[in-house]
Amino acid sequence: MTEQKPVTEATASPVKVPTLPDAQTVTEVKHYTDRLFSFRCTRPASLRFRSGEFVMIGLMGDPDPKTGKQKPLLRAYSIASPSWDEELEFYSIKVPDGPLTSRLQHIKAGDQIILRPKPVGTLVHDALIPGKRIWFFATGTGFAPFASLLREPQTYEDYDEVIITHTCREAGELTYGAGIIESLKTDELLNEVIGEGFWKKIKYYPTTTREESPKMGRITDLMRSGEAFEDLGVTPICPQNDRAMICGNLAFNLELKEMLEEYGLEEGANSKPAQYVVEKAFLD
Repeated sequence: MTEQKPVTEATASPVKVPTLPDAQTVTEVKHYTDRLFSFRCTRPASLRFRSGEFVMIGLMGDPDPKTGKQKPLLRAYSIASPSWDEELEFYSIKVPDGPLTSRLQHIKAGDQIILRPKPVGTLVHDALIPGKRIWFFATGTGFAPFASLLREPQTYEDYDEVIITHTCREAGELTYGAGIIESLKTDELLNEVIGEGFWKKIKYYPTTTREESPKMGRITDLMRSGEAFEDLGVTPICPQNDRAMICGNLAFNLELKEMLEEYGLEEGANSKPAQYVVEKAFLD
């Protein structure tokens, strides 16, 4: 917004304050590490979405040097809050030279962001056929859609067991996800709606690849060796019982996709539900 020069009462005229298209107001911002932060914002009254979907959000770009016009700078972000939440929550990485995140990381409560209210995505229950156990596989900020699904009652109605793996480089990068899972234990609303102690269905398996932590290693390596299944006290993945969702960096997505198919699982979609789905829009 450009700075306005002071005007006297005699010369003042109504000033139209510019606002962002599809503007929503930031209500809360939390920083976890020098690379990660989350924020909440108002939710458009007309927005309906399924837990696990994503929307386009962003800020206005710099004015064009020639025309002075600004264009929206938008990126796909998974909605981290569940479909029933009155506000929207997002979990983001900070990229020093990133066109959007280099600026988005500086937002504070009261600021406005652009939010295009057209949710889409494959990490939804509708894209999977019924099963007994659901696996959520995440790296980095790929935890976001699962933060939504872990607070979605349908997750616990559909499955007897919910396993969430989260692989990050450093231990501090696990803070957001661990906090979400811990909060479920004392969430009075969810315990009332889903059933007291619903969170006991969750098995949480955080790992790091660079910094020392209780469990080191890439989840794919730990699964290949059988260590992950032994640690969790579960049987290996099979197409009869298991369903899975993947959200991580591209190499991780492709490797895990190949592994799940080796286990006998088939990839699903909104138009053709099957045994696992991958969020193609997410790149950590």
